[in-house]
Amino acid sequence: MSRLLAISGSLRASSSNMALLQAASLLAPPALEIELYDGLASLPHFNPDLDTAKPPATVSDLRARISAADGLVISSPEYARGVPGSLKNALDWLVSVEDFAGKPVALFNASPRASHAQAALRLTLETMAARILDEASLTVPLLAKPLDAAGIATDPALAQLIRDALATFARALDIQKG
Repeated sequence: MSRLLAISGSLRASSSNMALLQAASLLAPPALEIELYDGLASLPHFNPDLDTAKPPATVSDLRARISAADGLVISSPEYARGVPGSLKNALDWLVSVEDFAGKPVALFNASPRASHAQAALRLTLETMAARILDEASLTVPLLAKPLDAAGIATDPALAQLIRDALATFARALDIQKG
């Protein structure tokens, strides 16, 4: 069994990015467990003075979840042509985490118009030495579609896109382990 940690860059209660990740959790193949991370809003602002052997508890929790995961799925909205500050803040807390380097990451995108955020996110993750799996990344056109996770998971076309991306991610993890 492989474990993925799914992080939404949106703090909105009705976020299409979180709905996309929840749908992925519903559609994951049996050999792939997806844990949804919901602690983004509780992370303190990054401060190198706090990045010690005993960082804030919420930071320790995020780092432990990252370390325990075989890979990450990140879905982020675009704010002002970039990555939301809350997601960038979380990534800043991970810069010094040795387990993050080489971690496989798939980028999910809930809107084709969020290309600037995807590019900025990719640049940040590449700088942090993440291994971005382009073949497991996807853009799902959810813009202006009032679909929750169940609606996404039951839409045949959308569900197939997600299933294909997750199957590709699972194969990449099997190759990595093998």
